[in-house]
Amino acid sequence: MKRILFITANRLGDAVISSGVLAELMRRHPRARITVACGPVAASYFEPCPAVERVIVVDKKPFDLHWAGLWWTCARRFWDLVIDLRGSGVSFFLPALRRRILRGGRRPGARIGHLADAFPDPVTLMPEVWCRPEQETLAAEILPASRTYAALAPTANWEGKIWPSAHFVEIGCRMQARGLVPVVFYGPGEAEKALASPVIEALGHENGVVLDMGGQTSLGLVAALLKRCAVFVGNDSGLMHLSAAAGVPTLGLFGPSRASEYAPTGKAAHFVAAPGPEGEAPIAGLPVETVWHEACKLMPDEG
Repeated sequence: MKRILFITANRLGDAVISSGVLAELMRRHPRARITVACGPVAASYFEPCPAVERVIVVDKKPFDLHWAGLWWTCARRFWDLVIDLRGSGVSFFLPALRRRILRGGRRPGARIGHLADAFPDPVTLMPEVWCRPEQETLAAEILPASRTYAALAPTANWEGKIWPSAHFVEIGCRMQARGLVPVVFYGPGEAEKALASPVIEALGHENGVVLDMGGQTSLGLVAALLKRCAVFVGNDSGLMHLSAAAGVPTLGLFGPSRASEYAPTGKAAHFVAAPGPEGEAPIAGLPVETVWHEACKLMPDEG
């Protein structure tokens, strides 16, 4: 039985994009036992994957000592294949039959297209999500099928990516008028909660029908909750990539971040960008009407 070491990202968005590589490995090596090494934020995303035997959390340390720790953990096992998406030197010093090491750093073009270089032959990658049965069951209890839900994700990992909260409120109010229940998602921590709170409070004050799903620590549960939503509208973030990978009709909002590199990938993934040069356009310049027009194309029909 083959043993594969898969070294991937720290950030959630990059980890979700990299799941296309993991899914392809599973298709090519259906009986393999896979160990994933990733950052702490992404660990619970990979844990429900049925092919993943172990998740090694790589906590960043001064002087790159986290790589020494990873080597110590992995060097006592022989690996049939090491896939290193981080371009780390540690991969050269692990006992392995084969290695595929991708260079780090940003390059023009879609990130998921770059990751296809992990394979010696041409391949089209598609991100995936995995949920445990109990997570699917809990999600069905939290978001029962008696209502139709619309996911809003008004946060991101830096201010430049964040569409104004008042605009999200306007989109949420219009969704409520169509009979959809807004469900607000955001990451763990007080900073994320503070960014999302104005949207939650405003939508609750206006109509009283809004659900707060932020701060969930289990990404398998978050994915299961997202899959119960009819549409997703959110900033360029890990949650946007998670929604797209889950197959939810997803509209990602882009300003100074580059859609040419990080547009969502999925069966129903779309994006809209603020007017102006890519990489420079302020996201506040993205009009509500433009976002609403594109979101309506993804929403279920009224009634």
